[in-house]
Amino acid sequence: MKALICPSLGPAENLRVAEVEAPAAGDGEALVEVAYAGLNFFDTLIIEGKYQVKPKPPFSPGGEFSGRVAALGPGARGFEVGDRVMGACGYGAAAQRIAIPVSRLERIPEGLALEKAAGLSVTYGTSLHALKQRAELKSGETLLVLGASGGVGLAAVEIGKAMGARVIAGASSNEKLAFARQHGAAEAINTASEDVRARLKELAPKGVDVVYDPVGGPLTETGLRSLAWKGRLLVIGFASGEIPRPPLNIPLLKGCDIRGVYWGEFTAREPKAHQENLAQLMDWARSGALSVHIHAKYALEDYRQAFEAIAKRQTLGKTLLRLSASAD
Repeated sequence: MKALICPSLGPAENLRVAEVEAPAAGDGEALVEVAYAGLNFFDTLIIEGKYQVKPKPPFSPGGEFSGRVAALGPGARGFEVGDRVMGACGYGAAAQRIAIPVSRLERIPEGLALEKAAGLSVTYGTSLHALKQRAELKSGETLLVLGASGGVGLAAVEIGKAMGARVIAGASSNEKLAFARQHGAAEAINTASEDVRARLKELAPKGVDVVYDPVGGPLTETGLRSLAWKGRLLVIGFASGEIPRPPLNIPLLKGCDIRGVYWGEFTAREPKAHQENLAQLMDWARSGALSVHIHAKYALEDYRQAFEAIAKRQTLGKTLLRLSASAD
């Protein structure tokens, strides 16, 4: 089979498409013919050894996927050959076939396309966990989403609206802000050209209740200072490349929280809550409450373009690699 391989840690230029031996389904596993692999910002980090998950080369990137069950190993229950499935795997999805425990698969409901399902697990899973379990977001609260046009950012905008929040989108260009408005943001702030703190005082005089921050850098402290009493700052990631060190007197004075969001660990520690989240996401996606907007679908051989778009923060929504003829 063909797979995208990271032979040694380094930039995307080091990756290569190679013919490799196809895996077999082991005990409790399904062999899935991958239709689409979802790429995320962390894929640009994992291939350079800069992410908290550090696979040993050679390995294939890609942390989420959709496809069809091609075979079942001994003891694999709950699925049949031909079932349309989606799943998350950390890495390894950028290959035409993947062997994975059936406990990490979800059957895709009728009416939900494979390309949409490929983008639900990680970005939307992260954002729902962040807003539901970590922020405990309530209807009527004000939510500031930084990096609002990217994968997790767009997911947070759409989920925040679905949960009844008033969503303020922050992004670095007017094009990205218009995109966020189209997907549910009530207000928008250009974080590259506007005084973000001053604009937030105008839009939320009493402060925002939740800040969703996948960007890091100076915007983190700005968001923290803009929180209302008992507000919550969600630490999602550091797309800016800078891990901030905000002054801790701010949480003291505001009675607010800084809450970390580690979706991968959540899925392992709280599988029941994770399953409930996925069911909710699929219901919302089928109903149209979530767009699961696809920025682009790249052929496997065009992986460099995909990684470049993500690294330069040019993507609006999800970025997919197309891996097989089983794609919708």
